[in-house]
Amino acid sequence: GGAGFSFSDIMDAFFTGGAAGGGGGPRSRVQHGQDALLPLDIQLATAVFGGEQELTFDTAVVCSTCHGDGSRPGTGKHTCDVCGGAGQTQQVQRSFLGQVLTSRPCTACQGYGDIIDSPCFECDGNGRKRDTRTITIKVPAGVDNGTRIQLRGEGEVGPGGGPAGDLYVEVRVEKHPMFQRQGDDLHCSLELPMSAAALGATVPFETLDGSRDIDIKAGTQPGDVITLKGLGVTRLRTDNRGDLLVHANVRTPSKLTAEQADLLRQFAESRGEDSPAPKFQPVNQGLLGKLRQAWKG
Repeated sequence: GGAGFSFSDIMDAFFTGGAAGGGGGPRSRVQHGQDALLPLDIQLATAVFGGEQELTFDTAVVCSTCHGDGSRPGTGKHTCDVCGGAGQTQQVQRSFLGQVLTSRPCTACQGYGDIIDSPCFECDGNGRKRDTRTITIKVPAGVDNGTRIQLRGEGEVGPGGGPAGDLYVEVRVEKHPMFQRQGDDLHCSLELPMSAAALGATVPFETLDGSRDIDIKAGTQPGDVITLKGLGVTRLRTDNRGDLLVHANVRTPSKLTAEQADLLRQFAESRGEDSPAPKFQPVNQGLLGKLRQAWKG
């Protein structure tokens, strides 16, 4: 065979009509930018009600000096002398099939068909540079950990100042000191003195919607749940909301004065509980499972 001839050249020529490596002319310096994925940390209130959140990130933007052209201002490009602007060079090789015409990207201009006379000093001829951007993101109500928000055209600018890709932000909801989320509901624990649980009370409570009064019914037991309708998380893409569930945690006093202990003994005697007969029962596994899930995380 001829000098520089290889079997792959024959196959390329045979299956591409004699234009190995392509044949569609010079490639454009302007290319589409890549998509990007970034985390977005938000507070629970933003997840419940929605809102706006600023995000600062490093990305590729159009070069402010050459505006994507790649040439130093006042200069330009000239047609490649090697390929004559075709972006490819051709070579005739002899083989057992006869003469085979093969095409390869021009090494002088890297297939662009033209050569930048003086590359931009800021982007080195790429037409884009790295920079820091800050954008405002509209967060829809009801998002949760892992929810992705797509922002079209906010990704990286492409080479040659090409169209920007898309930006995807993945939501991460910060842990709240009071509330735990379970689906569209919020859970919290309310610690009650034994006397308040027995007699009932009205206590002020600061929810994400502002201050609310919670009515504690007389005889509230440990683990009882007080449901505040519609004060949970907004269901995504709807106006409906889940509930806020308050779990009663009745606190038994551990230290009593002599007078308090005497009063409590009198109370126990009046109820016939001074010598209680213990009642052992199996653990309610369903309740324990719900509580574990509610307090997880």
